[in-house]
Amino acid sequence: MRLRDTPTVEVTERLACNPEQAWALVTDIALPTRADGELQRVEWLDGATGVVVGARFRGYNASPQMGEWYTEPEIIEVEDGRRWVWRVGPAEAPVAVWGFEVESDRDGVIVRQWAKVGTGRSPLSDFIEQHPDKESAILAHRMAVWRDGMAANMAVLEQLAGCNA
Repeated sequence: MRLRDTPTVEVTERLACNPEQAWALVTDIALPTRADGELQRVEWLDGATGVVVGARFRGYNASPQMGEWYTEPEIIEVEDGRRWVWRVGPAEAPVAVWGFEVESDRDGVIVRQWAKVGTGRSPLSDFIEQHPDKESAILAHRMAVWRDGMAANMAVLEQLAGCNA
């Protein structure tokens, strides 16, 4: 696995709830703060109050390995009721791109969260530069952290919606 290949991680869960309920939950930017993961708190910026293209928010993160930091993502795509995507970092060289998707299913919905590593400068890219011989292992670890966080988000979705997978 190489940084230049912009690896992606994805977690998908089938939930026995309606699409509107799932959409309301996945568009709550504070959802991941209810799970065990790096995001500690989040707030809308510039007067934004919801998921619309161009809206920005600040996420405060912490981990034992990386310390504390914040990001200011921008929402870059919204397909109301189905998909929303946000970018971390500048448009020309994002650090990462994340998204949630809700898809109707005969027994409820399928919810998908995914993230793709970008090509922008970040503490991750700096660390890989310092340890090029360990690039694959560093990326595998980071992808596992993201995957674990997404799985925790799905568990929270199940609890909040009263869904059964």
